[in-house]
Amino acid sequence: MKNVTIYSTPTCHFCQMAKAFFTEKGVEYTNYDVSIDAAKRQEMIQMTGQLGVPVIVIGGEVVIGFNREKVAQKLGIQA
Repeated sequence: MKNVTIYSTPTCHFCQMAKAFFTEKGVEYTNYDVSIDAAKRQEMIQMTGQLGVPVIVIGGEVVIGFNREKVAQKLGIQA
């Protein structure tokens, strides 16, 4: 399974949907709460050039926002 990281905030609906999807599919992931982690927020901004969340990194590929089909495709699993 590919390494999965999500940059999120607690109030972001799409972040919650993405994390629920990972849990449902048994995908292990690392979550960074960029609302409280300034270093990870800066890392995310440098990676994407924006403040929008979620930012999902799957095996080194950056996906901005949560698109169930696109994320499933990158993970090689069923949506």
